[in-house]
Amino acid sequence: MFFNSFSFALFLPIVFLLYWFVFNKNKSTQNAVLIIASYYFYSCWDWRFLFLLVFSTFLDYYTGIRIEKAKTETGRKIWFWLSISINLGFLGVFKYYNFFASSFSEMLNGVGLQTSPLLLDVVLPVGISFYTFHGLSYVIDIYLKRIKAEYNFVDYSLFVSYFPLLVAGPIERATHLLPQVKVKRSFDFEKAKEGIYQFIWGLVKKVVIADTCAIYANAIFDNYESMNSLSLLLGAVYFAFQIYGDFSGYSDMALGMSKLFGIDLLRNFNYPYFSRDIAEFWRRWHISLSSWFRDYLYIPLGVAVVE
Repeated sequence: MFFNSFSFALFLPIVFLLYWFVFNKNKSTQNAVLIIASYYFYSCWDWRFLFLLVFSTFLDYYTGIRIEKAKTETGRKIWFWLSISINLGFLGVFKYYNFFASSFSEMLNGVGLQTSPLLLDVVLPVGISFYTFHGLSYVIDIYLKRIKAEYNFVDYSLFVSYFPLLVAGPIERATHLLPQVKVKRSFDFEKAKEGIYQFIWGLVKKVVIADTCAIYANAIFDNYESMNSLSLLLGAVYFAFQIYGDFSGYSDMALGMSKLFGIDLLRNFNYPYFSRDIAEFWRRWHISLSSWFRDYLYIPLGVAVVE
């Protein structure tokens, strides 16, 4: 179920009506509606991988509590690395195993050792990177004592599985999203109107800009051998607008529809093609991902090296 599909055009209004006009008595019922909607949305992609989302949610929920309750530093480290290892293990197997297995096999074949790698014939679970990074950031923040563990399983489940985030982000932080799902939301007409405008703008980016540019980019690169340099350059320009329209369009739709439910998400794109240099482009493109790597990988590694 894509954001720009007919089925989603039916799904979103139904969830909106149930959320605000049927199960709007308290925070718990609001969150329950969004969790059920999120699990249904995810199962529409491939219901077999729903268990993976649920398992990942329970894993980080439980290990977060165990890290906080551990009486010794050794105990904290054991639960912390257990969560990290399992999360990265699932991500590595499903997303990168076939790539590395094929690359290693080609390298051996290149030196005369004929191999036939065992590849996994499975569909990549949609959104696995996003909900894995959500869980990792949550566990890391608890381990570093930036936040307290969340004991309400429903609230934590919504933080991980919130359906506007599952397809293309942005990658949320527990410090930003969890406080919003832990309180009852009240309908704000102005915010909802702003959300509709942003969703429509994202839809235009995806359907009008990205999909149109994709037609021309594919036509050029599918016949690159017969194209001159000017045509190939034009194809690169079309492709640049295609990927920007795809990624930022989906992000805008996610931010817009989330405002319909009274929840603000992190901004993910900030006019990256107007950047002055590559460093600024990196800060403006997929902001939630680049900042995630900065805060949870680059800075901790730098601190570890200094120490």
